[in-house]
Amino acid sequence: MSEYKYACPVCGQHMMCDSSQAGTVMECPTCFQKITAPQAPASDDPKFIITGTKVGERRIPSALANSGDAMAAPSAKKFPVAAVVCVILICVAAAAAFVFRGKIFKSGNSAGASGGWTLDLGAVTIPDALAAGRIHGQDFICDRALFQNGALTLRGTNNVSLVVGFSGASAATPAGQSINVATNTSSARVTLHWKEGGRNARENFDGGYAMRLEFGAAVNNHVPAKIYFCAPDDLKSFVTGTFNVEIRKPKPASTGS
Repeated sequence: MSEYKYACPVCGQHMMCDSSQAGTVMECPTCFQKITAPQAPASDDPKFIITGTKVGERRIPSALANSGDAMAAPSAKKFPVAAVVCVILICVAAAAAFVFRGKIFKSGNSAGASGGWTLDLGAVTIPDALAAGRIHGQDFICDRALFQNGALTLRGTNNVSLVVGFSGASAATPAGQSINVATNTSSARVTLHWKEGGRNARENFDGGYAMRLEFGAAVNNHVPAKIYFCAPDDLKSFVTGTFNVEIRKPKPASTGS
């Protein structure tokens, strides 16, 4: 029994068999495809490599298989054009997101609740995202929230903040409470703080604004909360989203000795 080599038609891997194994199904050790071993070649030249047949595919006639080295050589692997195109599209999308990140951020804030700025609380849906918006034309993202001495303070990352003062409120008042302030009512003073020309600036609102506050249960002096606030100013200041407020008890009043 003479041994001879043949090539896998899928990956080109060379395999060894003898004439008694011609026509049997063998497994390629590289791509694990089922390959039918070809008949032994007519030539004894060791450089002459014939090709097997993938199981399920039509066998190449032996006359064609033995016609020359060009027919016996395994087919070249196709270049993965589709994969390269996908990688290029992903890179382009990432670059576009980086270049236009400022515009994307602003549009995301503006769409925070029913299109962003609105004095109609009935049209408000508070998004399940970190409280953000615009205060006096400046971007606002809540970095920290405190409740102390009857005042709720939402501090932003760029020296802007929103302060809601509740007259007579105690440290435990917000937990479990929901507060809705329509434009025709006034129950709390809201103060907006921002930097303008390197100086601190602020604006107070005793009414005319719309606000919804929803507080959850207190856990370890922290309360999860949601807010929608919309001011009636010309720059259409608003803040909407979620935050986690730290409850600080007021310091006891000092007593004389």
